[in-house]
Amino acid sequence: MAKGGSLKSTLAVSLNNYLDAGAIVAGASGVTLWQNYLGLSEMHLGWLNALSANALGAAIGAIIGGFLADKFGRKFIFTYNLLVYMTGVLIVMFAFNYPMLLAGFMITGISVGIGVPASWTYISESSEVNNRGRNICISQMSWGVGPMVILLFGMLFAPGGYLYGPVESLAHSIVGADASQATIEVFSSRVVFCTLFIVAFIAWNLQRQLEESAEFTANKAKDKSSIVDNIKLLFTNKIAVKTVAFLAAIYLTWNLVASVMGFFMPHIYETAGGLSNEAANMLSCISWVFVVVTTFIISFMVDKVAHRFFYVFGLVAALTAWILIIGGGVSTIAGIWVFTILWGINNGSSVQVFYALWGSELFPAKFRAGAQGLMFFIVRGLSAVWGLVFTFIYGENGEGFTLAAYCMVALLLTSLIVGLLGMPNTRGKSLEQITRERYGEAL
Repeated sequence: MAKGGSLKSTLAVSLNNYLDAGAIVAGASGVTLWQNYLGLSEMHLGWLNALSANALGAAIGAIIGGFLADKFGRKFIFTYNLLVYMTGVLIVMFAFNYPMLLAGFMITGISVGIGVPASWTYISESSEVNNRGRNICISQMSWGVGPMVILLFGMLFAPGGYLYGPVESLAHSIVGADASQATIEVFSSRVVFCTLFIVAFIAWNLQRQLEESAEFTANKAKDKSSIVDNIKLLFTNKIAVKTVAFLAAIYLTWNLVASVMGFFMPHIYETAGGLSNEAANMLSCISWVFVVVTTFIISFMVDKVAHRFFYVFGLVAALTAWILIIGGGVSTIAGIWVFTILWGINNGSSVQVFYALWGSELFPAKFRAGAQGLMFFIVRGLSAVWGLVFTFIYGENGEGFTLAAYCMVALLLTSLIVGLLGMPNTRGKSLEQITRERYGEAL
């Protein structure tokens, strides 16, 4: 495939990462508005999070979507999955009670999970040997652009935001002038979800025009294994089991930290830094700018420089950020900016970049997407459990903040050490070569 071809297909498929991260942030940014509109309890909100794209919804979708992509093809997922995503978003947009809202969050989350393993697999299989890391980085950039744009929309459309006037007028024209304030204000969240629907529609039209992965087509021509056969092989092949354990370990320990940062960052900015809620949201948005910039820079070097360098670089930035928190270094504006930059750099050169890259390199084509779906299921599922444990450690009023911060450092150190011990040498090798070296000719 020509260089331009792989870049074009990468850009089309990378929109899935925008929609993944965008769904998470859109849900989080508007949850208070939905709570006020529907009179939801904390338990209601807990179920919304648990079944969303941030947790179990995506976990369930991933383990289904991975094996479907290995059986029916990557293009099969691209042809139909975003129709499911758009359905979920539409349900949220028009929700007028809790069951509708929960169903919308769950359907959107499942769709996000279905799309993830197929996306990363397709990007690797359609990339040239010397552009595979670059293309995964482009996908990661889309994961950063999603929250950045959705946070910006959330601030503009929110009550008091610069574009709330048109939202308010739209709401009054639909529900009438006598509607409650909460009914009017929740339209800002509906409009944010509408932007996701528009991007999903564009992405669906681009992705359904893609050609099937050549490697998948070649493998299916000679391999007639069923989904059950591939699942059995994945769980019985020693190399595959060790690879799943390694990748799940480095991604889980990093993701447990990243998954709670949406909670921690506003707390740090507003309490330790003494900033207003508006300023805290703005800095959160700026942090994602650093994610995109860092990943963009790395994309030019990741196929030329040892992966070990960027892996360590990102985790050292994350560790330094959390040590800064423990030491009280975020009590000044300068300290807050240093923390924002360091966490942005970590996300830009993150474990997720290399998890996506290695996860699509270290398994044979016959269960490449299924293995990634299994790992994504493990990570997102345990992240949902961790959310409950973290809340217990943190306490009602943040009394366990320091202990929680030490837990974050321990998790990041684990990701660093395990990554360094098990890091593969795949740079500059074709997927076929990597498969032969790891599994031999018989598989």
